[in-house]
Amino acid sequence: MRWLIAIVLLACGLDHALAQEGGSLIAPGAQVEKIAEGMKFTEGPVWLPEPGVLVFSDIPNSKWMQWSEAKGVSVYRDSQQANGNILDDQGRLIACQHAARNVVRLEANGTQTVLADRYDGKRLNSPNDAALRSDGTLWFTDPPWGLEGPAELPGHWVFRLDLKSGKLEPVVKDLAMPNGIVFSPDEKRLYVADTGGHPKHPDPAFHTRPASIRCYEIDGAGRLGKIVWTIDAGSDGMAMDQMGNLYTTHGKHVIVYDPSGKERKRIEFPEGPANCTFGGDDYKSLFVTARTSLYRIRMSVAGVRPVKNP
Repeated sequence: MRWLIAIVLLACGLDHALAQEGGSLIAPGAQVEKIAEGMKFTEGPVWLPEPGVLVFSDIPNSKWMQWSEAKGVSVYRDSQQANGNILDDQGRLIACQHAARNVVRLEANGTQTVLADRYDGKRLNSPNDAALRSDGTLWFTDPPWGLEGPAELPGHWVFRLDLKSGKLEPVVKDLAMPNGIVFSPDEKRLYVADTGGHPKHPDPAFHTRPASIRCYEIDGAGRLGKIVWTIDAGSDGMAMDQMGNLYTTHGKHVIVYDPSGKERKRIEFPEGPANCTFGGDDYKSLFVTARTSLYRIRMSVAGVRPVKNP
Protein backbone atom coordinates (compact mmCIF):
# COMPACT_ATOMS: atom_id res chain seq x y z
CA MET A 1 0.00 0.00 0.00
CA ARG A 2 2.87 2.40 0.86
CA TRP A 3 4.41 2.01 -2.58
CA LEU A 4 1.01 2.73 -4.18
CA ILE A 5 0.65 5.91 -2.12
CA ALA A 6 4.18 6.91 -3.07
CA ILE A 7 3.42 6.44 -6.78
CA VAL A 8 0.24 8.50 -6.48
CA LEU A 9 2.09 11.30 -4.68
CA LEU A 10 4.85 11.22 -7.27
CA ALA A 11 2.31 11.41 -10.08
CA CYS A 12 0.60 14.36 -8.41
CA GLY A 13 3.95 16.08 -8.05
CA LEU A 14 4.73 15.50 -11.72
CA ASP A 15 1.31 16.83 -12.72
CA HIS A 16 1.95 19.93 -10.64
CA ALA A 17 5.37 20.44 -12.20
CA LEU A 18 4.06 19.91 -15.71
CA ALA A 19 1.23 22.31 -15.08
CA GLN A 20 3.82 24.99 -14.38
CA GLU A 21 5.47 24.47 -17.76
CA GLY A 22 3.93 26.76 -20.37
CA GLY A 23 3.59 24.10 -23.04
CA SER A 24 1.51 21.84 -20.78
CA LEU A 25 -1.06 24.47 -19.85
CA ILE A 26 -3.01 23.73 -23.03
CA ALA A 27 -4.70 20.33 -23.17
CA PRO A 28 -3.11 17.90 -25.67
CA GLY A 29 -4.36 18.59 -29.18
CA ALA A 30 -6.52 21.55 -28.12
CA GLN A 31 -6.98 24.46 -30.52
CA VAL A 32 -8.60 27.89 -30.26
CA GLU A 33 -12.17 27.62 -31.55
CA LYS A 34 -14.73 30.33 -32.29
CA ILE A 35 -18.05 29.36 -30.72
CA ALA A 36 -20.11 32.54 -31.27
CA GLU A 37 -19.91 35.72 -33.33
CA GLY A 38 -21.91 38.75 -34.45
CA MET A 39 -21.62 40.94 -31.34
CA LYS A 40 -20.25 44.51 -31.20
CA PHE A 41 -17.75 44.28 -28.32
CA THR A 42 -17.71 41.31 -25.97
CA GLU A 43 -16.54 41.40 -22.35
CA GLY A 44 -17.08 39.99 -18.88
CA PRO A 45 -17.48 36.21 -19.40
CA VAL A 46 -18.71 34.25 -16.38
CA TRP A 47 -19.70 30.58 -16.14
CA LEU A 48 -23.03 29.69 -14.53
CA PRO A 49 -22.47 26.09 -13.40
CA GLU A 50 -26.06 25.22 -12.47
CA PRO A 51 -27.56 25.68 -15.96
CA GLY A 52 -24.20 25.09 -17.68
CA VAL A 53 -24.31 28.46 -19.44
CA LEU A 54 -21.73 31.14 -20.14
CA VAL A 55 -23.00 34.70 -19.67
CA PHE A 56 -21.04 37.62 -21.12
CA SER A 57 -21.52 41.29 -22.00
CA ASP A 58 -22.00 42.90 -25.39
CA ILE A 59 -21.25 46.41 -24.16
CA PRO A 60 -22.37 48.69 -27.03
CA ASN A 61 -25.60 46.71 -27.47
CA SER A 62 -26.40 46.98 -23.73
CA LYS A 63 -27.05 43.23 -23.59
CA TRP A 64 -26.00 40.30 -21.50
CA MET A 65 -25.57 37.39 -23.86
CA GLN A 66 -25.62 33.69 -23.05
CA TRP A 67 -24.03 30.68 -24.69
CA SER A 68 -24.45 26.95 -24.17
CA GLU A 69 -23.18 23.92 -26.03
CA ALA A 70 -26.71 22.83 -26.85
CA LYS A 71 -28.33 26.15 -27.82
CA GLY A 72 -25.49 28.38 -28.96
CA VAL A 73 -25.68 32.12 -28.38
CA SER A 74 -28.75 34.23 -27.52
CA VAL A 75 -29.72 37.31 -25.51
CA TYR A 76 -29.75 36.71 -21.75
CA ARG A 77 -31.25 40.06 -20.73
CA ASP A 78 -30.84 43.83 -21.15
CA SER A 79 -28.14 45.75 -19.33
CA GLN A 80 -26.89 49.31 -19.07
CA GLN A 81 -23.64 48.66 -20.92
CA ALA A 82 -22.51 45.97 -18.49
CA ASN A 83 -18.81 45.12 -18.64
CA GLY A 84 -17.24 42.80 -16.05
CA ASN A 85 -19.39 40.07 -14.45
CA ILE A 86 -18.81 37.61 -11.61
CA LEU A 87 -20.91 35.30 -9.41
CA ASP A 88 -21.53 35.75 -5.71
CA ASP A 89 -21.62 32.94 -3.17
CA GLN A 90 -25.28 32.23 -4.00
CA GLY A 91 -24.73 32.05 -7.74
CA ARG A 92 -26.18 35.49 -8.44
CA LEU A 93 -24.66 37.67 -11.15
CA ILE A 94 -22.77 40.77 -10.02
CA ALA A 95 -22.07 43.22 -12.84
CA CYS A 96 -20.17 46.45 -13.43
CA GLN A 97 -22.21 48.79 -15.65
CA HIS A 98 -20.75 51.65 -17.67
CA ALA A 99 -23.87 53.64 -18.58
CA ALA A 100 -25.44 53.32 -15.12
CA ARG A 101 -22.10 54.03 -13.41
CA ASN A 102 -22.80 51.35 -10.84
CA VAL A 103 -22.26 47.81 -9.60
CA VAL A 104 -25.43 45.72 -9.44
CA ARG A 105 -26.57 42.27 -8.39
CA LEU A 106 -29.21 40.37 -10.38
CA GLU A 107 -31.63 38.76 -7.96
CA ALA A 108 -33.37 35.43 -8.45
CA ASN A 109 -36.72 37.17 -9.04
CA GLY A 110 -35.30 39.21 -11.93
CA THR A 111 -34.85 42.50 -10.10
CA GLN A 112 -31.58 44.36 -9.66
CA THR A 113 -29.98 45.54 -6.44
CA VAL A 114 -27.55 48.44 -6.68
CA LEU A 115 -24.50 47.55 -4.59
CA ALA A 116 -22.49 50.71 -5.27
CA ASP A 117 -22.98 53.84 -7.35
CA ARG A 118 -21.47 56.64 -5.27
CA TYR A 119 -18.53 57.31 -3.03
CA ASP A 120 -18.58 60.23 -0.59
CA GLY A 121 -21.68 61.52 -2.34
CA LYS A 122 -20.04 61.55 -5.78
CA ARG A 123 -21.00 59.26 -8.66
CA LEU A 124 -18.58 56.54 -9.69
CA ASN A 125 -16.85 56.81 -13.07
CA SER A 126 -17.83 53.61 -14.92
CA PRO A 127 -17.13 50.43 -12.92
CA ASN A 128 -15.20 47.98 -15.06
CA ASP A 129 -14.33 44.68 -13.43
CA ALA A 130 -14.77 42.98 -10.05
CA ALA A 131 -13.44 40.22 -7.80
CA LEU A 132 -15.05 38.64 -4.73
CA ARG A 133 -13.35 37.35 -1.57
CA SER A 134 -14.80 34.67 0.67
CA ASP A 135 -14.92 37.20 3.54
CA GLY A 136 -17.83 38.91 1.79
CA THR A 137 -15.92 41.83 0.30
CA LEU A 138 -16.25 42.89 -3.33
CA TRP A 139 -13.30 44.63 -4.98
CA PHE A 140 -13.79 46.53 -8.24
CA THR A 141 -12.00 48.90 -10.59
CA ASP A 142 -13.47 52.24 -11.65
CA PRO A 143 -11.78 53.78 -14.71
CA PRO A 144 -13.72 56.15 -17.01
CA TRP A 145 -13.73 54.00 -20.16
CA GLY A 146 -17.51 54.12 -20.46
CA LEU A 147 -18.05 57.44 -18.75
CA GLU A 148 -20.55 59.79 -20.39
CA GLY A 149 -20.70 63.24 -18.89
CA PRO A 150 -18.37 64.85 -16.37
CA ALA A 151 -16.38 62.87 -13.83
CA GLU A 152 -17.22 63.55 -10.19
CA LEU A 153 -14.38 61.68 -8.51
CA PRO A 154 -10.84 63.14 -8.58
CA GLY A 155 -9.23 59.87 -9.69
CA HIS A 156 -9.57 56.36 -11.08
CA TRP A 157 -9.50 54.02 -8.12
CA VAL A 158 -9.84 50.44 -6.97
CA PHE A 159 -12.64 50.10 -4.41
CA ARG A 160 -13.38 47.60 -1.65
CA LEU A 161 -17.06 47.09 -0.77
CA ASP A 162 -18.11 45.22 2.35
CA LEU A 163 -21.30 43.50 1.19
CA LYS A 164 -22.47 43.01 4.78
CA SER A 165 -22.11 46.56 6.06
CA GLY A 166 -22.30 48.39 2.73
CA LYS A 167 -19.07 50.28 3.52
CA LEU A 168 -17.28 51.41 0.35
CA GLU A 169 -13.68 52.60 0.42
CA PRO A 170 -10.94 53.26 -2.15
CA VAL A 171 -7.94 51.00 -1.59
CA VAL A 172 -5.72 51.91 -4.58
CA LYS A 173 -5.48 55.49 -5.81
CA ASP A 174 -2.19 55.59 -7.70
CA LEU A 175 -3.14 53.81 -10.94
CA ALA A 176 -3.96 55.59 -14.19
CA MET A 177 -6.64 53.29 -15.63
CA PRO A 178 -7.26 50.29 -13.33
CA ASN A 179 -8.95 47.53 -15.29
CA GLY A 180 -8.83 43.76 -14.70
CA ILE A 181 -8.81 42.46 -11.12
CA VAL A 182 -8.58 38.94 -9.65
CA PHE A 183 -7.53 37.15 -6.45
CA SER A 184 -5.09 34.26 -6.13
CA PRO A 185 -6.66 30.87 -5.26
CA ASP A 186 -5.72 31.26 -1.56
CA GLU A 187 -6.89 34.92 -1.59
CA LYS A 188 -3.54 36.06 -0.17
CA ARG A 189 -2.76 38.07 -3.28
CA LEU A 190 -4.64 40.57 -5.40
CA TYR A 191 -3.76 41.23 -9.05
CA VAL A 192 -4.75 44.53 -10.69
CA ALA A 193 -4.13 45.55 -14.30
CA ASP A 194 -3.49 49.18 -15.21
CA THR A 195 -3.89 49.93 -18.92
CA GLY A 196 -1.73 53.03 -18.52
CA GLY A 197 -1.85 56.77 -18.93
CA HIS A 198 -4.84 58.45 -20.54
CA PRO A 199 -5.92 62.08 -21.03
CA LYS A 200 -9.24 61.31 -19.29
CA HIS A 201 -7.45 61.27 -15.94
CA PRO A 202 -8.09 64.54 -14.06
CA ASP A 203 -4.46 64.64 -12.88
CA PRO A 204 -1.97 65.36 -15.73
CA ALA A 205 0.69 63.41 -13.82
CA PHE A 206 -1.19 60.22 -14.76
CA HIS A 207 -1.42 60.96 -18.50
CA THR A 208 1.85 59.22 -19.36
CA ARG A 209 1.91 56.39 -16.81
CA PRO A 210 3.06 53.10 -18.39
CA ALA A 211 0.77 50.08 -18.45
CA SER A 212 1.41 47.52 -15.72
CA ILE A 213 0.10 44.56 -13.77
CA ARG A 214 0.55 44.68 -10.00
CA CYS A 215 0.53 41.88 -7.46
CA TYR A 216 -0.43 42.98 -3.93
CA GLU A 217 -0.32 41.14 -0.62
CA ILE A 218 -3.58 40.66 1.28
CA ASP A 219 -3.07 40.41 5.03
CA GLY A 220 -4.81 38.11 7.49
CA ALA A 221 -7.54 40.69 8.11
CA GLY A 222 -8.33 40.90 4.39
CA ARG A 223 -6.71 44.28 3.93
CA LEU A 224 -4.51 45.41 1.06
CA GLY A 225 -0.78 45.15 1.79
CA LYS A 226 2.46 45.89 -0.02
CA ILE A 227 3.19 45.38 -3.72
CA VAL A 228 4.87 41.99 -4.24
CA TRP A 229 5.86 42.54 -7.87
CA THR A 230 4.96 44.56 -10.95
CA ILE A 231 4.93 43.47 -14.59
CA ASP A 232 5.62 46.19 -17.17
CA ALA A 233 2.86 44.99 -19.48
CA GLY A 234 -0.77 45.81 -20.04
CA SER A 235 -3.88 43.72 -19.61
CA ASP A 236 -7.64 44.11 -19.80
CA GLY A 237 -9.59 41.34 -18.04
CA MET A 238 -7.85 38.53 -16.15
CA ALA A 239 -8.49 35.03 -14.82
CA MET A 240 -6.77 32.60 -12.47
CA ASP A 241 -6.25 28.83 -12.54
CA GLN A 242 -6.01 26.53 -9.53
CA MET A 243 -2.20 26.46 -9.70
CA GLY A 244 -2.05 30.23 -9.25
CA ASN A 245 -1.22 31.02 -12.87
CA LEU A 246 -2.50 34.44 -13.98
CA TYR A 247 -4.24 34.66 -17.37
CA THR A 248 -4.12 38.15 -18.89
CA THR A 249 -5.49 39.64 -22.12
CA HIS A 250 -3.26 41.90 -24.19
CA GLY A 251 -2.97 42.58 -27.91
CA LYS A 252 -4.07 39.43 -29.73
CA HIS A 253 -2.97 37.09 -26.94
CA VAL A 254 -3.91 35.55 -23.66
CA ILE A 255 -0.60 35.74 -21.78
CA VAL A 256 -0.11 33.45 -18.80
CA TYR A 257 2.19 34.32 -15.88
CA ASP A 258 3.19 32.07 -12.99
CA PRO A 259 2.79 33.23 -9.35
CA SER A 260 6.23 34.88 -9.42
CA GLY A 261 5.29 37.02 -12.42
CA LYS A 262 7.28 35.01 -14.96
CA GLU A 263 5.68 34.60 -18.39
CA ARG A 264 4.72 30.97 -19.09
CA LYS A 265 2.62 30.92 -22.25
CA ARG A 266 1.13 33.04 -25.03
CA ILE A 267 -2.05 31.90 -26.74
CA GLU A 268 -2.88 33.78 -29.94
CA PHE A 269 -6.44 34.59 -31.02
CA PRO A 270 -7.84 35.87 -34.35
CA GLU A 271 -9.26 38.92 -32.55
CA GLY A 272 -7.88 40.88 -29.62
CA PRO A 273 -9.07 39.32 -26.33
CA ALA A 274 -10.73 41.64 -23.82
CA ASN A 275 -11.42 39.16 -21.00
CA CYS A 276 -11.40 35.47 -20.10
CA THR A 277 -12.78 32.99 -17.59
CA PHE A 278 -12.80 29.27 -16.87
CA GLY A 279 -15.91 27.13 -17.14
CA GLY A 280 -17.40 23.87 -18.30
CA ASP A 281 -18.17 20.88 -16.08
CA ASP A 282 -14.51 20.53 -15.05
CA TYR A 283 -13.59 24.22 -15.30
CA LYS A 284 -10.89 23.39 -17.83
CA SER A 285 -12.44 25.33 -20.72
CA LEU A 286 -10.98 28.80 -21.07
CA PHE A 287 -13.63 31.11 -22.56
CA VAL A 288 -12.33 34.29 -24.16
CA THR A 289 -14.34 37.34 -25.20
CA ALA A 290 -12.58 38.99 -28.15
CA ARG A 291 -14.15 41.98 -29.88
CA THR A 292 -17.13 40.65 -31.88
CA SER A 293 -16.75 36.97 -31.00
CA LEU A 294 -16.52 34.35 -28.27
CA TYR A 295 -13.72 31.77 -28.26
CA ARG A 296 -12.85 28.65 -26.30
CA ILE A 297 -9.75 26.52 -25.75
CA ARG A 298 -9.30 23.48 -23.53
CA MET A 299 -6.65 23.72 -20.82
CA SER A 300 -4.88 21.05 -18.76
CA VAL A 301 -5.29 22.98 -15.49
CA ALA A 302 -8.70 23.86 -14.10
CA GLY A 303 -9.67 27.42 -13.27
CA VAL A 304 -10.62 28.79 -9.86
CA ARG A 305 -14.30 28.23 -9.08
CA PRO A 306 -16.60 30.92 -7.57
CA VAL A 307 -16.00 31.63 -3.89
CA LYS A 308 -18.20 30.35 -1.10
CA ASN A 309 -18.68 32.45 2.02
CA PRO A 310 -18.41 30.81 5.43
